[in-house]
Amino acid sequence: MTTEINKKFDVVILGAGPGGYVAGIRAAQLGLSVGLIEEKHLGGVCLNWGCIPTKALLRSSELFQTITNAAEFGIKVAKLDIDFKAIIKRSRDVSEKLAGGVKHLLKKNKVTVINGRGTFAGKEADAHVISVRDAHQKESRIMAKNIVIATGARARKLPDLDENNDIVWSAREAMVAKELPKKLLVVGSGAIGIEFASFYNGLGSEVTVVEMQDRILPSEDDEISKFAEKSFINQGFKIYKNATVSNININNDALTATILGVDHENDGTPQEFDRMIVAIGVIGNTDDLGLESTNVQVERNQIKTNEWGQTHEPGVYAIGDVAGAPWLAHKASHEGVMVAEKISGSLTAHPINKGAVPGCTYAHPQIASIGLTEKKAKEQGIEVKIGRFSFVGNGKAIAMGETNGMMKAIFDAKTGAFIGAHLVGAEVTEMIQGFAIALTLEATEAELMQTIFPHPTLSEMMHEATLDAYDQVIHI
Repeated sequence: MTTEINKKFDVVILGAGPGGYVAGIRAAQLGLSVGLIEEKHLGGVCLNWGCIPTKALLRSSELFQTITNAAEFGIKVAKLDIDFKAIIKRSRDVSEKLAGGVKHLLKKNKVTVINGRGTFAGKEADAHVISVRDAHQKESRIMAKNIVIATGARARKLPDLDENNDIVWSAREAMVAKELPKKLLVVGSGAIGIEFASFYNGLGSEVTVVEMQDRILPSEDDEISKFAEKSFINQGFKIYKNATVSNININNDALTATILGVDHENDGTPQEFDRMIVAIGVIGNTDDLGLESTNVQVERNQIKTNEWGQTHEPGVYAIGDVAGAPWLAHKASHEGVMVAEKISGSLTAHPINKGAVPGCTYAHPQIASIGLTEKKAKEQGIEVKIGRFSFVGNGKAIAMGETNGMMKAIFDAKTGAFIGAHLVGAEVTEMIQGFAIALTLEATEAELMQTIFPHPTLSEMMHEATLDAYDQVIHI
């Protein structure tokens, strides 16, 4: 028995996150008919429960710290207090405003938004038929020449631990907390864990971070990780590396946990905390999509694709977090553009270079990086020249009162090719884009040296770090 097809499109996209909605807009711009299926929120996790609301929270924490230290700038503040509920509300308001913006953009570009959960219809149907069930479980069927899976990822959980409570949080619970915890345990020191640790520490929580690897921010350059760790410890963080958490017991409105594998006097002794945030990575949302009825291959909850985002099922693509690392919104958006252009046959289509995707952590200080770390470059047999420059030597940083930071630029010693940059300090998440452009344009030290940077700016340190790699630095 054949079920009636309710609608047909050139492209159907599962998920309206930063990969899916961008893919939809670009495909529509290229003249394709587009159906965008979303079960919950336009903008996905990034806009509603990730990138955007956390930055709003961090901005409040940064302002609190700046005002606390206002006397340094000749400003006296008589009384300073925190309205934690208002901080949370502002974060949610920011997300809602941007979600409305995404809705407007989709309507403007004539993308058909379909509310519901989409799955592949099953073996009795063509692989290009999607079944959609709305909130009332009413089913409709949609056919498309091309299907893009952009279902994102969810937080990985600690085994044998129920996080569906008010004590143990994932990122989602951490950004809508009802009150400021006095003692907070953060498990995992990647970007998400460190950002929440920075937010809560900045508002006065006593924060403990546990990392199972030998350094925090393990994906960053070793030197930058060590610099950041020292900065966080100076702010009051307790950081345990080469450590794990066990024996977690929830008691009324608090918990106890044992931190193991650390060389300190409390090794193996239960410690008390008000709340715990679990930030140990993500898992791709591949469950219950009906993929078993297709040739799409899944490995460790990640959909396998080629450089064009194509799966093993002809006409079916996967982008963003569900298709693997790096798990970043801007990578997902560029993949969305890529597959839209590939599907349309556009001559501008080209695979993205995952080695040129910048990474940012919006803690205080900020961390940003792109390209190869010093360690990875040497592992690849590349002879390197490395330049460094401290914020202490930059006039704008001194004027801002932000002298805690450094920049590190890496070049191929034989060719002069720029191959990586690693930054820590104020506003480095904005400055990394200059290095991203340099990497995209395959710049050498010569182009960066000849580029005139405005004065006084923090960006001058990009120039100085390049000069330092070739023994020409001016202001050290």
